[in-house]
Amino acid sequence: MHTPRPAARFLRTLCFAALAGAGAMAHAASLKPGLWEMTSKVASASPEAMQALSMAQQQMANLTPEQRRGMEQMLAQHGVKMQLAEGGGVKVNFCLTKEQAANPRLPAGQPGQCETTQSPVPNGMNIAFKCSKPKSSGNGQVIFQGDSGYSMRMNVDSSAAGQAQNMTVESQGRWLAADCGSTPPVQ
Repeated sequence: MHTPRPAARFLRTLCFAALAGAGAMAHAASLKPGLWEMTSKVASASPEAMQALSMAQQQMANLTPEQRRGMEQMLAQHGVKMQLAEGGGVKVNFCLTKEQAANPRLPAGQPGQCETTQSPVPNGMNIAFKCSKPKSSGNGQVIFQGDSGYSMRMNVDSSAAGQAQNMTVESQGRWLAADCGSTPPVQ
C-alpha cells in the first residue's frame, strides 16, 4: 500500500480544512442547492509550511495516473472533486442537494475521526474542526454573500514531516449551477 509522502499529507490537510468549511455551507438554508466551487489558498504560514505546500503541489502535479485516480476516488467518496488552482491553491467542487440546503448537516470533511462545531454569527458562522487521522485542527469564520457566494478564513494546525505547522487558509465559494452533473452530493 502506498503511504502518502509528508508534502502530500500536507496538501490533503489543506483540502480537508477547506472541506470542513464546505460542510458549513450546507448549514445556511439560504444557499442555493446545486453545484458549488470553492477555491482555497494558504494566505500565511511558516516558511516550512510554505515549503511543504510547494512540495505537495509539485507532488500532485507529478502523480502517476493511478495515484491521481486513488486520490480522486477517496475525495469522490465524500462528494468532492479537487484540482490544483491558479496561484498555488486547491479548487474543490461539491454538490448540495435541496434536502441538504433545507435540512442542513455538517459533513465530516475528512474520512472518519473528525469532529466539527459551528455557531451562527451575523451573516455567517464560526466553525471549528479537530481530526485525529491525520492530526489537524482549525477554526475560522464563513461570511455569506447572498445565496450564491461566501468567503471563509480558517486557521489550521497540522504537521508535515513531523513538524508542527500553522497556516491561515482563505477560501472563496460560488454557486455554479442547479445541476450537479456527475458530482455526487457532499457527504
